[in-house]
Amino acid sequence: MEAIINIKNLRVEVKPKKAKPTPLIHGIDFVVPKGKILGVIGESGSGKSITMKSILGILPPNLDASASSYQYNNQEQKFGEKLPISMISQDPMTALNPVRTVGFHLSEVIKRREKTNRNLKVIKAEAIQLLELVGINEPTKRYKQYPHELSGGMRQRVMIAMALLMKPELLIADEPTTALDVTIQAQILKLIKELQVKNHLSVVLVTHDFGVVAGLCDFVKVMYEGKIVEEGLTDEIFYQPQHAYTKKLLAAADLSDGGGRDE
Repeated sequence: MEAIINIKNLRVEVKPKKAKPTPLIHGIDFVVPKGKILGVIGESGSGKSITMKSILGILPPNLDASASSYQYNNQEQKFGEKLPISMISQDPMTALNPVRTVGFHLSEVIKRREKTNRNLKVIKAEAIQLLELVGINEPTKRYKQYPHELSGGMRQRVMIAMALLMKPELLIADEPTTALDVTIQAQILKLIKELQVKNHLSVVLVTHDFGVVAGLCDFVKVMYEGKIVEEGLTDEIFYQPQHAYTKKLLAAADLSDGGGRDE
């Protein structure tokens, strides 16, 4: 199996000034298959988001990440090194500046990506094209609007558009549907799948709900207290779970009509 990310013995610690370090991630091996969707599942505090922030090199100053090996496309990397990886945050209302238009947010991403002042009309055209790609109706109108003028689903689509504007090879979606109702949640997950196929993306979908990964993810890693307690093909995890914690999560999941594995 070809991997886009391969990290060996990842450790993350809290390093207070006058106390011993406290481990949060306990020496895990973290592999992301290339061109596939990997689901990372576990309850709050299991270490999912910290692991993702380690990969991106955006941990807060009081946390320190180390690994015996960090490879991206078989090339050794350092934490914090700029890589073609984008992240979709779980709460668009805190990620988007309420006093800036949708167009401003998208244009700023393009400017940072290009590191040059392109023609504003060209930037606007690319931004509107991305809004259309992620399924936002009347993209020219939405370009001029503010985040509070959009629905929760549309704000999340704007976040996805911003992530795609960076032209990533790996897309990390950290609880991308937490604040959305069930119908909109299904639409966002379907969109992520469609974009993954169309753009040949590798995707990491972080969630606490097995119902979210059902029918969407190719592989699953189950995290508990900073460790990976079980991993494998999605069908293996669903139908032959080995760890007690995995069985507990499956029992709690809503896998009824529309939420279960595709047959």
